[in-house]
Amino acid sequence: MFRNHYDGDISTWSPQGRIFQIEYSMEAVKQGSASVGLKSDKFVVLAGLKRSSSELGSYQKKVFRIDDHLGIAISGLTADARVLSKYMRTECLNHKFVFEQPIQVSRLVSSVADKSQVHTQRYGRRPYGVGFLVAGYDQTGAHLYETSPSGNFYDYKAMALGARSQSAKTYLEKHFVEFAHLDVPQLVHHALLALREALASASTPSSSATGNAQQPEGLTGVFAGRR
Repeated sequence: MFRNHYDGDISTWSPQGRIFQIEYSMEAVKQGSASVGLKSDKFVVLAGLKRSSSELGSYQKKVFRIDDHLGIAISGLTADARVLSKYMRTECLNHKFVFEQPIQVSRLVSSVADKSQVHTQRYGRRPYGVGFLVAGYDQTGAHLYETSPSGNFYDYKAMALGARSQSAKTYLEKHFVEFAHLDVPQLVHHALLALREALASASTPSSSATGNAQQPEGLTGVFAGRR
């Protein structure tokens, strides 16, 4: 993917109006292990395929708890994900301290997207090489967002990121109309089936992480993660 004179830094445009550093960072997301998110009217489920760089090493963490009502699944550079997840936790704590209530999911996603966008226009920086699936529940209902290194974010009913994610997206597109009234175990079942489609083999994923955000009895959601 060498682009000659136009991919040396983030502030250089190509004659075709492209910024290759952003495209490279989005390619890093595509090369990461697969993550899947899907939601119903009351629940959101995240699932990620955990990879190990060596048989002697542990798995990389794929699902992160951000707040009691919110969590993320990642694809791309784990180190960049740690930095952004720390930023998201700080934003949640600051909002709760000032307003005495949990932050709305859309507001936090917009803040993360703004932070990512800054790294696409200032000389001397590089874009974050990680994409997020953000799952949460607030006063407006259940939400599933995707964020990208370009600073864009989108609201989805179901989405997949990472290597061979197109196969998982195809599965989700065929079944997403069924998701609206499902409970958590049924959503997890669909998430694992979608992850299986993203595998090179047809075997059931044995190393996966799942998490869910659900409608609570009180004002905030409950995010629970598990292997």
